[in-house]
Amino acid sequence: MKRFIKPVLCLLLISVMCSSFAACGAGVDEKGAWESATYSEDMTFGNGSKTVLVEVRAEDRSVTFTIKTDKEKLDDALLEHNLISGENGPYGLYVKSVNGITADYNVNQTYWAFTKNGESMPTGVSGAEISDGEHYELVCTK
Repeated sequence: MKRFIKPVLCLLLISVMCSSFAACGAGVDEKGAWESATYSEDMTFGNGSKTVLVEVRAEDRSVTFTIKTDKEKLDDALLEHNLISGENGPYGLYVKSVNGITADYNVNQTYWAFTKNGESMPTGVSGAEISDGEHYELVCTK
């Protein structure tokens, strides 16, 4: 039994060290993603009759945009304020950039996940009809 204690402790120590190095690497990526962000603080846009919140998360940071709009679709409200960009496809707008942060699946296997109140949406931003008081999330996902 004593012969196994040292190897197990060594493996445990190596595992902890590897986890520490991985956490440091995540910090470098986080800084890089947010360096290109247009806004680093919560912001309010527009002055329409409906108010929606859009939380943008990338790595360990987030900002929330309060959007006051009369638009019917979420993509129109976000495009109006240059908060998203992407390519039109057969299912609507394929969002590639949010708040100046680009997610490119072909480069680093990241994409923008779209949720409402933490639940996956059956449509993209182009199909999301908005109502007053809704809360959406765009999350940079790998």
